[in-house]
Amino acid sequence: MTRDAMLAILAEGAWFNRLSPSFRAALLADGREMRFAAGAPVFWRGDTADGLYAVLDGAVEIGGVDAAGHAATLIHVQPGMWFGEIALIDGMARTHDAIAVRETMLLCVPRGPLFAGLDQRPGHWRELAWLTTEKLRLSFRAAEAASLLSAPQQVATRLMMMVDGYGGTGARHTTLRLSQEQLAAMLSLSRQTVNRILKALEQNGVIAVSHSRIDIVNLSSLRKICEQLTGLP
Repeated sequence: MTRDAMLAILAEGAWFNRLSPSFRAALLADGREMRFAAGAPVFWRGDTADGLYAVLDGAVEIGGVDAAGHAATLIHVQPGMWFGEIALIDGMARTHDAIAVRETMLLCVPRGPLFAGLDQRPGHWRELAWLTTEKLRLSFRAAEAASLLSAPQQVATRLMMMVDGYGGTGARHTTLRLSQEQLAAMLSLSRQTVNRILKALEQNGVIAVSHSRIDIVNLSSLRKICEQLTGLP
């Protein structure tokens, strides 16, 4: 992928655009492209942090499996979104598994060059921390939704979050490449429940559902639904 093409993808995310020109340039200069087959791990829970990642093409699922084999999906990372910063900042192990959902291309900024650059320009640490604080806001919002909203409200709100690139941490997408099973896993709902809710949204002309894909047909309607359900802009 050319540098201009890579920059175009990353520039769709609010976090990357908010960075100083020097930090943006450093991430691109130190980053290297990596390809993963569908189902391949980017890293496992407990691994040592090896770098900071951004999705250029494809998607990565962040989640985990407990000792009993129960899987939990936290987030579906799409092009333009960065991940892997938590373990870099606190120096502890990876908190969750990161698995390529389909054939995926990532930009990896290795730990060594990243830290060397941060040592030279300590002000960049604050900019890296912005990525974590943006995701913390999203975590609070998701926890609130799980506690207070009905299943239809949760589905509509999560779709809107994904369309908006999870608050600007990633690019904005009106085509969401994920299955109903994956969406259900993120919300801890049954596939049957999610299927029923998506069908209702489709019948109302808000979305179009196909195999492992949800297209937002009427973005303003989806946003209006979320505003009415949550009382939030």
